[in-house]
Amino acid sequence: MKIHASIGTFRQLEILLAVYDSGTVKQAAEYLHLTQPTISIQLKKLSDAVGMPLYEQVGKKLLFTEAGEKVASAARDILQRTDMLDMELSDLRGLKTGTLKLAVVTTSKYFIPHLLGPFCKRYPNVEIEFNVGNRQQILQKLDKGHDDFYVFSNLPERDDIITIDFLDNPLVAIAPEDHPLAGKRSIDLARFAQEPFLIREKGSGTRFATEHYLKTRKTSLNVRMTIESNEAIKHSVMSGLGVSILSKHTLTFGESKGLEVLDIKQFPIPSQWFLVRRKAKYFSPIAKTFLQFIESEGREALMQELRK
Repeated sequence: MKIHASIGTFRQLEILLAVYDSGTVKQAAEYLHLTQPTISIQLKKLSDAVGMPLYEQVGKKLLFTEAGEKVASAARDILQRTDMLDMELSDLRGLKTGTLKLAVVTTSKYFIPHLLGPFCKRYPNVEIEFNVGNRQQILQKLDKGHDDFYVFSNLPERDDIITIDFLDNPLVAIAPEDHPLAGKRSIDLARFAQEPFLIREKGSGTRFATEHYLKTRKTSLNVRMTIESNEAIKHSVMSGLGVSILSKHTLTFGESKGLEVLDIKQFPIPSQWFLVRRKAKYFSPIAKTFLQFIESEGREALMQELRK
């Protein structure tokens, strides 16, 4: 008997993929809003249909067998192609439905919603999957290639991607508004670097760009604290714990009361936002529509927000 005659339902494939991606039955159950026994029963049925075990339980971890790896890979292809077919048929009907999957680095979360808002008003039947992480986490998602677009400020060095630059991302020096350097003109970078500095965690794109820029100018920072959040850094600066360097967008689209942008020589640090997609990833009608929206009006709308 051929495998497609007994491999099970689409739902079983969805369940298998959720377990494969999350690594545990518990997390898959939470993601799919199912009970753990339901997950286990459906996986048992799928395993019986395949005729081989799909994974082994080792402590709290699930290790997929060779057969399980192959079925999970095929399940991903089958489900993605089905989603694409839905979108293509909707496109033929003149409708825009489907799912747009975005994975973005932390700082871009301040402005990406300003793109998604008008886009979703234009296409109310489009569902958005919006994942946020630091640069290292989004690089890992890029490796898996499950999303339509990725947003970076520092491009990964690889030849399997297509990149679209769409917005400047200046990095500015900030201090509390009552800081001794606030209001001064043309501050030397070396003087600024003496101040207690609050830096993003390793893996952060902002940290990557800051350290690279300062290295080219043979300048070291006086790091006081490492903090994993732009908002936490801003509040720490407001409270007088130190100074920092952040994307100007964190101030434009986020809270900035009590902060002063310092006038440092050779600042802001130049940077750029890039929209990235995998060359091998199927370019769905929804993804094409989103890119057209950005190029036709989304980019300009963001720039107008930044000028305010």
